Amino acid sequence: MATPGPASGRRGGHIAANLLTFIRLLRRAGMTLGPADGIAAATALRTVGLRRRDDVYWGLRATLVRRAADVDVFDDAFRALWQGIALEPVGQSSVFGKRRRPAPAQRRVAEALGALPPSSEGRESPPTATALSASRLERLGSIDVADMSVEEMHAAQEAVQKLVRPLGDLPTRRFRTTRTGRDGIDRRGTLRLASRTGGIPLRLQLRQRRTRPVTVVVLCDISGSMSAYTRMLLHFMHALGQTRRRVFSFVFGTRLTDVTRALRQGDPDRAVQRAVSQVHDWSGGTRIGAALRSFNRLWSRRVLTDGGVVLLVTDGLERDPGVDVGAEAALLRRSCRRLVWLNPLMRYAAFEPRAGGMAAIAAHVDESRTVHTLDSLRALADSLATGPVRHA
Repeated sequence: MATPGPASGRRGGHIAANLLTFIRLLRRAGMTLGPADGIAAATALRTVGLRRRDDVYWGLRATLVRRAADVDVFDDAFRALWQGIALEPVGQSSVFGKRRRPAPAQRRVAEALGALPPSSEGRESPPTATALSASRLERLGSIDVADMSVEEMHAAQEAVQKLVRPLGDLPTRRFRTTRTGRDGIDRRGTLRLASRTGGIPLRLQLRQRRTRPVTVVVLCDISGSMSAYTRMLLHFMHALGQTRRRVFSFVFGTRLTDVTRALRQGDPDRAVQRAVSQVHDWSGGTRIGAALRSFNRLWSRRVLTDGGVVLLVTDGLERDPGVDVGAEAALLRRSCRRLVWLNPLMRYAAFEPRAGGMAAIAAHVDESRTVHTLDSLRALADSLATGPVRHA
């Protein structure tokens, strides 16, 4: 039985170096991997040994692949790096004599290896976000996140940090005394000041309504059906949290996880990686009703004490019929001022919320939007900054 190319005949540091290169390749190709995954992969190699190629393949796949969408990426990277098989260049003639584009997984692995130019699909690849021109940024904004190449994904993640605008303040019922107030005369302040001048009001005191920050809560679905958009949405949640402190971020698959503190770190890549490391149900099943119930019971009174805006990011594909999604969505709506449903499936013109979870959510939201491109995220950011905050 053949043995893997780079690992054969090498020991110690050479094996560790090859494994580290392989993990870096997978991360650059879009897979979510951390230091713990590298340790697990090294342990797997020590356990299965390096004599059989199949043992090495399945040992690494069992420790590094968490979702079905990453299997093709892993397979292409394994063949290209560990077995020394070159990826098919773009435009190579197939057995039918036609020129074809590589699959998305193969294209991302090839770009990560440097064997495939970023402009492989006939459109000019955008440079880094710092050098994006207006036309290139506009072109990038219309590309579906699920169809982006590695370079486009990196550029889009950097561009997301500049999309979010500072959120407006919410007026309260209380007033404060000012010299340039726009909400009428402060009678009490005027009389209090007049007591110093013998009861004669020589100067009017004006008042202005007090404001407070708008609370924003993000509930983001990280199940397998949302995996193509999860990382971009985490970058958007990080950028939103940098505008002010009253932003709370939660993710859910089969359970609800609070990632607010992780996403408050300044560096976006480290913040997202830290948030990912706290999640144990990444790219798994979906229990929307259970997640909403957990938020309503444990978190709603803590973070929505004064209402706020709730962004529910999910495709509505419920896997657990044991919880009434409609009842939990209705309770969530009564706890906030504005409930916005963000669903990537709404990019299709013929989309209708007919499934049980979708129909239950649609009946209780104030607004529905799609979040599958940078342009849709920009429109959402503009809406949060200037849109109305309805009273509960």
